Amino acid sequence: MTSELARRIAITIGALLIFRLGSQIPLAGISVQGGLLSSGSVVRVSIFSLNLVPYVSAAILVQLLSVVWGRLAALERAGEAGRRRIARYTLILTLVLAAFQAFAIASALQNISGLVAEPGDWFLLSATATMVGGVFFMVWLSEQITRHGIGNGIALVLSITILVALPADIASAIELLRQGAVSGNLVLFNAIVWVALVALIVLVEGARRNVPVHYAGRQVGKRLLPPRDQVLPLKLNNAGFLIPVTVTPWIFYLPLALATFVFGRTPWLAAAYEHIRFAKPAHIILGSIAVFVLVFIYTAYVLDPERAAETLQKQGATIPGVEPGEPTADHLDRVVSLTTTVGAVYLVAVSLMPEALVACGVALPYKIGGGSVLIVVCTILDIKRQVRDVSLTNPGGVRQ
Repeated sequence: MTSELARRIAITIGALLIFRLGSQIPLAGISVQGGLLSSGSVVRVSIFSLNLVPYVSAAILVQLLSVVWGRLAALERAGEAGRRRIARYTLILTLVLAAFQAFAIASALQNISGLVAEPGDWFLLSATATMVGGVFFMVWLSEQITRHGIGNGIALVLSITILVALPADIASAIELLRQGAVSGNLVLFNAIVWVALVALIVLVEGARRNVPVHYAGRQVGKRLLPPRDQVLPLKLNNAGFLIPVTVTPWIFYLPLALATFVFGRTPWLAAAYEHIRFAKPAHIILGSIAVFVLVFIYTAYVLDPERAAETLQKQGATIPGVEPGEPTADHLDRVVSLTTTVGAVYLVAVSLMPEALVACGVALPYKIGGGSVLIVVCTILDIKRQVRDVSLTNPGGVRQ
């Protein structure tokens, strides 16, 4: 292990330990005798109660706006200055979302009898400020991991949050098996399904559709670049996971919430809520369609065949057997459409697999979902790639 890699690993572990420590520090004003702390739910009322949820939500909303608002999309392609402005907008939106969520949580906490030592305006103000500050500290901590450590800081924090809950799920399954509430075959079946899901994620996330590209020889300054053959790698899953799967519940519940606000809790709205509950057929079908469509919409935004064809033409590159310009754009569009279809089917399967198990009555009472597994596996794959890159770029470092 090189000294640079050891330093980065130490920074990452230290930052994650700080995050876990903060998750155990309760909000000021919470009474230890209130009962909630002793029940093992201290993390829910800690200074990091909101985790990175407001920041991730803000980032998703900004990305969605970029898809439909050309001016914001232009900022993303305007270099470092444009990216800094988008980061500023994301933080402003994070502040709004975090303040709203923190105030709602603080208000709910002081309504629990005996939990808050001194309910009132001062507790609301201090608790809200503490939780909002916790969000921004975690954003800063995640950026330190990304810049100076190993892996993507935000993905690592989310992964640690998921993995911390995993032992409790395993212990719950073992206890149910010991009590005879579930059969050994059911536990074995669930284990096989989750192992297969992890294998599928590793296979698809590492898969690429390589488009051959030929670069003609050209003069760049005083250098003469010789002709060369390369490939244009296209991921099967270009949409990631957060946008399609996170936005899908918004499509369901935001219109219903708005209708409830306007019309009240009418019988037809109650029936609509009942039909789109988790593991209901309507929820599975509509969720599959929404994820599938959102994958195509977001992929079209992040991977534009016309812009790619124009870039290739400027660089003197051609796809063998395809004319430059519009024919190249059409060829790339067909390839992207095919890979996106495969990626969309894959994301639908990953996101709805736990729900399908519940609907069929063969699921154990675990809290982890397909999206959580995808985040953890992709984070591990990213760490593996970065460890390899750091080791290769610092081969002369001190060996440990």
